[in-house]
Amino acid sequence: MGEDWEVKILCMGAGYVGGPTMAVIAKQCPKVRVVVGDISQKQIDAWNTDQLPIYEPGLLEVVKESRGRNLFFSTDLDKEIQEADIIFISVNTPTKTQGIGAGRAANIKNCELCARQIAKVAKSNKIVVEKSTVPVRTASAIQRILKSNENGNSFQVLSNPEFLAEGTAIKDLMNPDRVLIGGQQTPEGIKAAETLVSVYAHWVPRDQILTTNLWSSELSKLVANAFLAQRVSSINSISALCEATGADVTEISRAVGMDDRIGKRFLQSSVGFGGSCFQKDILNLVYLCETYGLNECADYWRQVIAMNDFQKKRFSEKVVSSMFNTVTGKKIAIMGYAFKKDTGDVRETPSMFVVRDLIQENAKIHIYDPQVSREDMWTEMAYTCGVTHDNTPRLDESVITSADAYAACDGAHALCILTEWDEFKTLDYKKIYDSMAKPAFLFDGRLLLDHKALREIGFEVHAIGKPDPNKFSGV
Repeated sequence: MGEDWEVKILCMGAGYVGGPTMAVIAKQCPKVRVVVGDISQKQIDAWNTDQLPIYEPGLLEVVKESRGRNLFFSTDLDKEIQEADIIFISVNTPTKTQGIGAGRAANIKNCELCARQIAKVAKSNKIVVEKSTVPVRTASAIQRILKSNENGNSFQVLSNPEFLAEGTAIKDLMNPDRVLIGGQQTPEGIKAAETLVSVYAHWVPRDQILTTNLWSSELSKLVANAFLAQRVSSINSISALCEATGADVTEISRAVGMDDRIGKRFLQSSVGFGGSCFQKDILNLVYLCETYGLNECADYWRQVIAMNDFQKKRFSEKVVSSMFNTVTGKKIAIMGYAFKKDTGDVRETPSMFVVRDLIQENAKIHIYDPQVSREDMWTEMAYTCGVTHDNTPRLDESVITSADAYAACDGAHALCILTEWDEFKTLDYKKIYDSMAKPAFLFDGRLLLDHKALREIGFEVHAIGKPDPNKFSGV
C-alpha cells in the first residue's frame, strides 16, 4: 500500500462530514496519508488557510496539527484517486425537489458521479467507502457502476456512516460511541472491512467498532436520526399541551427523563429541530417505507416531520398573536440563525421558517448570529423556503443582519431567542429592555433564559412549553 505510508486515503467531498472526519483520522494516524478532495477551488483554498470553510469548535487546531504533514487538501481528484487505497465518498445527498419521490427521496446523483469518476480513473484495486447518508442499497448501485467499469481492477464497497453532532463533531470523532462499518459478507468484503477497522483501531477500542452487512449499516444511520428526531417531536408535542394546561415542559422532561428506560437526552423542548440530517433522513425513511408498500410505517415517521413543522409555525403564530395580532412595521430582533449553537450551519434551521413567516407579516427583522453569514442565510432561504430578492420586494429592507445583539435589539418591539448560543445567556437584558419599545416582548424558543428575572426587569415573556403567568395563577 505504498512505501512510506501504512495506507493512503482520499475523501471525495470537503464539507461538514468529510473535512472534520479526515482531520481527526490524520491526527490519530500519523502514518496514514489523508487527502480531502473537492471540485470547489474556493472550498479547498479555505481549508488551506486558518479561515476554514466551516465552523466547528476545536477543528482548526486539529487541522493545523496535521496539515502539510499527512493531511492535504486538493482539487486534483484524478491524481488522488490513482494514489489512494481507500476512497471515502462524502458528498451532499439532498432531498429531491422534483421528479419521482420529490420531497422525500434522497438524490444520490453526487454519489453516482463519484463512483463513475473512480471507475474511470482508477488503475489499481480500491476500497470505496460510503460516508454520505444514503438510502438503503445505495451500495448496490455503486457496486454495479464500479463493476461495469472494472478494467481489470477490483473494487470493494463499504458503508461507514457518520454519527456526528455539529457543534461537538471533534469530540464525537475523538471519542465515538461506536464506529459502524458494513461490508459484503464475502472473504473479500470482510478483508476490506478489516482494513478500514485497522485505521479506526489506532484510537477507537476494538469492541466499539461494529461490523455488519452493508444494508444494516446503511439503514442504521437513518434509524438513529429518526429515533433522535422522534424524541424531539415527542417532547415538543407535550410543550403545546403544557402551554394549554399550565404544566411546565421542563419539569415534565426532568420527571420523564429520570426513568432510566427513557433517559434524559433529547428531551429539551424547543422551536424545533433543524440541520442537514434529521428531516432529510426521516423523509428518506418515509420514502423507503412507501417503496416497499409499508404505508402505515411511512405515515408513522411522517408525523415526526409534521410535528416539527407544527412547532415552528406555532412559535410564529405565538409572536403575532401576543403582539396584538399584528407585527406589521414592527422591529423584531432574531437572536440566532444557525440551527444550533457552535456551528454556522443554517440548513433547515427553525429560525429561517420563523423569519419567513414574519416577512409575510411585514415585520422589520433584525438578525444577529455570531457565525452565520448573510450570504449563507439567503442561500438557504432561497433553496428551502423559496424566498428570494426576485420574488420578495424590498427584502434587504425587511431583513437586516446586525453586528451585535444590542444593535439588533435597539428599538425592537420583541426579541426571539432561536439559537441557544451561550453568549445569549450573559447579555445585559436590563440594557436591552431599556432600549426596546414598550411593552417589550421576549419569546424564548430555546428555554435558555431566566424568565422570572426577565419579568422582574419588565419583559413580557413567552416561552416554549411554559405556563403564562397572565393566564395561570400560582405558576
